[in-house]
Amino acid sequence: MADKVYENLIGGRWVGGSDFNENRNPSNVEDLIGLYARASTDDVGQAVVAAKEALKSWSMISPQVRADLLERVGNIIMTRKEELGLLLAREEGKTIAEGIGETVRAAQVFKFFSGEALRNAGDVLASVRPDVDVDVTREPVGVVGLITPWNFPIAIPAWKIAPALCYGNTVVFKPADLTPGCGHALAEILAEAGCPAGVFNLVMGRGSVVGNAMLAHPDINAISFTGSVPVGRGIAVEAAKGLKKVQLEMGGKNPMVVMDDADLDIAVGACLNGAFFSTGQRCTASSRLIVQSGIHDAFVEKLQAAMSGLVVGDACDLATQIGPVVSAAQMASNLDYVALAAHEGAEVFGGEQVNGKTEGFYQRPALFVNAHNQMRVCREEIFGPCASVIKVSDFDEALMLSNDTEFGLSAGICTASLKYAREFKRRSEVGMVMVNLPTAGVDYHVPFGGRKGSSYGSREQGRYAAEFYTTVKTAYSFAG
Repeated sequence: MADKVYENLIGGRWVGGSDFNENRNPSNVEDLIGLYARASTDDVGQAVVAAKEALKSWSMISPQVRADLLERVGNIIMTRKEELGLLLAREEGKTIAEGIGETVRAAQVFKFFSGEALRNAGDVLASVRPDVDVDVTREPVGVVGLITPWNFPIAIPAWKIAPALCYGNTVVFKPADLTPGCGHALAEILAEAGCPAGVFNLVMGRGSVVGNAMLAHPDINAISFTGSVPVGRGIAVEAAKGLKKVQLEMGGKNPMVVMDDADLDIAVGACLNGAFFSTGQRCTASSRLIVQSGIHDAFVEKLQAAMSGLVVGDACDLATQIGPVVSAAQMASNLDYVALAAHEGAEVFGGEQVNGKTEGFYQRPALFVNAHNQMRVCREEIFGPCASVIKVSDFDEALMLSNDTEFGLSAGICTASLKYAREFKRRSEVGMVMVNLPTAGVDYHVPFGGRKGSSYGSREQGRYAAEFYTTVKTAYSFAG
């Protein structure tokens, strides 16, 4: 029911908050999804107390128990994928297909870490001293605070919660205030799957209240955050004061290089997907299209034609290919950048706000042609369906411009040349490189993360998640 208040989960109990948040559908602002309780600073404190108490048993429990819990969670998510995909589409604005796809990914992440719970390996080494044995083991970090963004409201929580629980940590979780519905649904599923009281705690609300309380609490041992660069930098500073382990995934200004020898259809398809699908609201989106001069005009013409054919509309309409922007504030920011691109001298194609069948935040994808890499629209993360086209003469110029950014998350190249592909993979100053594929779209069993201003700390996802969610202990034994 629309007037239901969805509560926080603290110590195994559903509790209200100091206030509540109206969660509305960006495709139709008249559609009230629900009221979500906002936690207070005291609520966060109670959640941490519960997590710290639960840590005593959860950190020592059989890995089979943790594996079984995560497997059950993955199975429940999979059986409810259509329902959860619809919820995701309603609150975030992804299309139904993208919402279901993201939900399936969340289930896969939980099931992957179910297996990893039984593979928490260590080392047995020979000591340099006679009759001494050395064991190196991985143990949980402790109470982990997880802060997630609005753009992937079920997948990103999954890839933080699952490894945290897998390795024996307990969790205090804050989903984005803009999209709390999927986070709350995950909390319900964890409870249904039999997660012990206090092992997982949900505290919804504003970052200025809940996030700050998590950072300030001395009994939270580690913080994993995905979000904007300014907030991430602030978290790093505050976490250092409390000597908390910290993991940050932040922004991107990702390049896609298109060489003259590229397959034009593959290049256009990769750029269309990477730049505009999910309404461009992905940190891995292709926001700078760096195109060699020989293919430039044909590429722009074909990309513009493909953009013109995209159906912009209600995320819950099966015909829609590009859903709404997530909020009025994001829409205003996007439109400001479209105007800025024209002011800076780019030729703007698309980008206008459009009317839908219902009142929502609809925008056509925007292409900024004849751009150069010093324009603000080519330097700053827009986080909307906007991409710049930058013409270059050769591979060396393309590579130089690709790396000429404060960010370093993802980069791509479309080429038929093994030499260009090899050199681009080796010399790109990023954490992830794609060849003839969109810069957005990653697998769940391999590491995710970047360099420079995009990421800080160890990688997320796959077996590399152990680097953040565990700490290493070295034990020496002398048998006598």
